[in-house]
Amino acid sequence: MNPDPWINPVTNQNNLAAKNLQKNDIEEPSTNLGNQTRSTYTTDTTLLDIAALENALATGNNPIQLFREAIAHASEKLDDRYKQNLNINDIVADRSWVIDKILCLAWQSQDWPNPDDISLIAVGGYGRSELLPHSDIDILILTRKDRNKKYKTPISSFLALLWDLGLEVGQSVRSIKQSKQESIKDITVATSLMESRTLFGPPALHREMLKLTHGKRVWPSKKFLQAKWDEQIARHKKYHDIDYALEPNIKTSPGGLRDIQTIAWVAKRHYGADSLSDLVELGFLKESEEAMIHKGQQFLWKLRYGLHILEGRREDRLLFDKQRELAKLFGYENDEKSLGVEKLMQKYYRAVANLRELNDVLLQHLDEAILRADEKEKIEPLNSRFQINNGYIEVVSPTVFERSPSALLEIFVLMAQTPTILGMRASTIRSIRENRRLIDDEYRNDIRNVALFTELLRSGHRLTLQLRRMARYGILGRYLPEFGQIMGQMQHDLFHIYTVDAHTLQVVENMRRFLRPSAKKEFPVAAHIVKNLPKIELLYIAGLYHDIAKGRGGDHSTLGMVDAEEFCARHRMSSWDAKLVSWLVSKHLFMSMTAQRRDIDDPEVIKDFASIVGDKLHLDYLYVMTVADIRATNPELWNSWRATLLRQLYLNTKRALRLGLENTKNRADRIADKKDTALLKLKERGLSSSDIESVWRNADDEYFVRESSANIIWHTEAITRHDNTGPLVSIKEITGSSAEGATQVFIYTTNSDFLFANSTAAFERLKLNIYGARIFTSANGFCMDTYTVLENSGRPVGNNSKRIIQIQETLSEILQADNKLPPAVHFRKSRKEKYFSKHIEVTLLNTTNKSYSTLEVNCPDQPGILACVGKVFADNSINLKDARITTLGERVEDLFFITNKSGWPIVETKLIKKLQLDIKTQLKQRLPA
Repeated sequence: MNPDPWINPVTNQNNLAAKNLQKNDIEEPSTNLGNQTRSTYTTDTTLLDIAALENALATGNNPIQLFREAIAHASEKLDDRYKQNLNINDIVADRSWVIDKILCLAWQSQDWPNPDDISLIAVGGYGRSELLPHSDIDILILTRKDRNKKYKTPISSFLALLWDLGLEVGQSVRSIKQSKQESIKDITVATSLMESRTLFGPPALHREMLKLTHGKRVWPSKKFLQAKWDEQIARHKKYHDIDYALEPNIKTSPGGLRDIQTIAWVAKRHYGADSLSDLVELGFLKESEEAMIHKGQQFLWKLRYGLHILEGRREDRLLFDKQRELAKLFGYENDEKSLGVEKLMQKYYRAVANLRELNDVLLQHLDEAILRADEKEKIEPLNSRFQINNGYIEVVSPTVFERSPSALLEIFVLMAQTPTILGMRASTIRSIRENRRLIDDEYRNDIRNVALFTELLRSGHRLTLQLRRMARYGILGRYLPEFGQIMGQMQHDLFHIYTVDAHTLQVVENMRRFLRPSAKKEFPVAAHIVKNLPKIELLYIAGLYHDIAKGRGGDHSTLGMVDAEEFCARHRMSSWDAKLVSWLVSKHLFMSMTAQRRDIDDPEVIKDFASIVGDKLHLDYLYVMTVADIRATNPELWNSWRATLLRQLYLNTKRALRLGLENTKNRADRIADKKDTALLKLKERGLSSSDIESVWRNADDEYFVRESSANIIWHTEAITRHDNTGPLVSIKEITGSSAEGATQVFIYTTNSDFLFANSTAAFERLKLNIYGARIFTSANGFCMDTYTVLENSGRPVGNNSKRIIQIQETLSEILQADNKLPPAVHFRKSRKEKYFSKHIEVTLLNTTNKSYSTLEVNCPDQPGILACVGKVFADNSINLKDARITTLGERVEDLFFITNKSGWPIVETKLIKKLQLDIKTQLKQRLPA
């Protein structure tokens, strides 16, 4: 008879691990490394009355029904405890306890031949006694020998029973020898067996398996750490190495539960530690770090548990719709400053940032203790406080920061000035974390620290990396408390894909990027300007402060300007420098708004813009700031057309400033100048004066004011050479650098009520995105409309002849549809787009001295918006003069410059209300349910 006692949790209430085994043998592993599950279990009859269940099973009742009812009862009780905000560690462990009992009873219900040679083992997360409502229940059926045909029937029956119970079981059947073979081949198998425990059967089998799969026999510490580190790098890469994704995965995203487990696995493999407390005793962890892990893990468990409840299945992704439901479940409410969901996600981002910070320092510690243990130490002194140890900077003594608090900033300056430094030693990172409390108001105002931070901003080596390190190790948020307030702060939309702090540092990174040779191709204007800025650090400071006041309520540009002024005063900057920085913060949206929402070919618009900018230096700083900001808000927002608009605005303003604002030409002079230029070029191309005049006599002055000379030449030549059979559709590229440009489509055809609606519907069918539209009607009843479009990729159509023919044929076909609106084009909306606000806002504004009204439509992005608006215009005899089309994430902000049928601004209250109501009604009908 086997001398080892059997583990039978049903009747013996044995602990998760066989702690009573002799110390000269490999013990049953503890399962609480990385969590605070209970060290012992007591029968909880409110969850599961084992005796009653055993009696019911003994009477011959349907076992499947009995087990299902028992599991459902326990789940309901545990979910209630969760909603009462009871200890999540106990809830997770208790669910594991319940499943332990169910599995053991199910195991006992089978007829097992030679039971001394087979056992039921919990592995992986279940082996750690961590079970959430829909977690996989991973089990190993372990046999002594390879050939086990005699077990085939009871194993099949056992597994079928578990599936009938609706349990999400992940199972494997292996012998001790096979377990070793699989562990050698697959580190995930070796890892899951490290966290295994016997549920039912002789413990000797488990101990023997551990002997063969443990330590130096399989995956020695050095090899194991390197594999796990590579595994984490690859996993983080899937999430672009960011811990602030809009829809993070609680388990596998950077800073998630898997990062905690990675540290636990390596520590267990190397040190043989069974718990976090063991790691504290070994000196690997500090008590404060152990508390941070527990706190972070509990919060992530709460989120994950809530997701499982809401979804009714295993779900680890914090999807947008579930974020809002969880925020409500957690009691976060909306207020005037932020949404409840933004509060919840800020807590999440801060939690994972803390865990990732700890993951960094602990992996660095393991790297030094394991991977680099055999390296010969090479010390390079830097000064009396720091030295480089095998490429990594470290303090010369543990008391450096306490004796010289300024060193908390100095270390980042040294890293920014010394390209050979690879990173920080783990002990130094820990010392920084322990001493960051020294940064207070007195510290912030100390001239030594002020000088160090200024020196850092002027450093030439990987500045953004140092700022990110400062943020991660808690220095930047303490030195700049206003930056600390925006850490982890999100904006709940698809437009802003980063948290405010991550966006801010990305803006600075973009500014640095413009200095690299590679930037000349993608950002030619910014790359040229940035190298000529007299004080580039002023640009970085403006970048750090441009969104610093987000989330406070009010205008963040105005509030941020005040913070920027205080920063400049504290850092002893000159009055002129301070004014420039605060001006950039207050005006950081001005250039993009002007380029996207105003007619930048209009000299009056340029004059107004230039008068606010003041001089070329302010224009240069503002342009670089604007490009860096847009590119860091959402990479998809930056396209060749926006690049073209900003370049055009920059060049037009630069010219206006050079000539002097008082020298702006009047309307008549501008028209005459454009006509003279166009006439000369057209005659060079073989057109006669009479041909040109026959076109121009039908165009009013507004056409010559708003169109460029280049477009007047293009239009005139195309109309003259057109054979008048059907609509004229001419296509031209707006040329620029490889990163700039757009495609323009000119339509010349008989005017009709639904012309704009039909044109936009055609572009939609062609999957071309409209970014601008200029609408003119000639005296002979023809339209002269120019649309600026891009492909879905954000690039122009280019010289693709097949695509050009397709565009021309599709437009011609639809435009000859006898004044009928074509059927709507329907495209599948993404899950993300369906979730966000369906609010529609339609506003009409009249501005003094403007000959048109401005209609703004703000609504969810969807197919058919422009066609709907065009139909409403046709129904109400509204003339469209111009349009600016802007897509911002999941929403659009479109501007239409319109007049009534008489060509005057729309001032009749009744018509204004009808227009707004009609557009809202049309758009609501197109929104998905």
